Amino acid sequence: MRPSPPDSTAELLHRAHALAGMTLTELAAELRQNLPADLRRDKGTVGQLIELALGASAGSKAEPDFPHLAVELKTLPVDRTGKPLESTYVCVAPMTGATLQRWQDSWVCRKLQHVLWVPVLASRDIPLGERMIGRAFLWQPDPQQQQLLQQDWEELMDLLALGGLDQIRGAHGKVLQLRPKGANSKALTLAIGPGGEPVQALPRGFYLKTSFTSQILQQATSRL
Repeated sequence: MRPSPPDSTAELLHRAHALAGMTLTELAAELRQNLPADLRRDKGTVGQLIELALGASAGSKAEPDFPHLAVELKTLPVDRTGKPLESTYVCVAPMTGATLQRWQDSWVCRKLQHVLWVPVLASRDIPLGERMIGRAFLWQPDPQQQQLLQQDWEELMDLLALGGLDQIRGAHGKVLQLRPKGANSKALTLAIGPGGEPVQALPRGFYLKTSFTSQILQQATSRL
């Protein structure tokens, strides 16, 4: 049976802490869900399992995973030393109309105002079912982190608005980067070309850099 949404952030955190130490096989069995052999075709499986276990209700809607609490859920694959293994997807980037958005109204800002991070021990030599869930924690960006996120977002959005899509590299941004986000090279969307003309391009997504999520994880660990 699917758990009902938690009534408070305290209840959400309590539920998340109860998952600590469980393997993905154990969690899938408890939820009566099938676990694939690997994540090559089912990359979102781990996040979906944890969403189900915690009672997330947003689904694919454009709102935080726990809309009544305004809390977003992010799983964080880490190695045995606690280092994040990959950048963290935030949301799809608007490829047109970028000049009309303000940071405060952006989906990136809204998604990252309050996040429940759930680390998962996911070194590539560990079979999927044996990967273990770590201790979750709630995070809100401090003023410095907020400023860094806003600066990166504004710079990247300016490049999109001015037709500079081809100039954007993964190295852009101190904490936030823009990367292709598409199922395949044929999944194109409308974007702005160098001369302001409409062009077809791969969709882009905003991602948090591993150096930033590592800092977030270290801050949380130091408070324990």
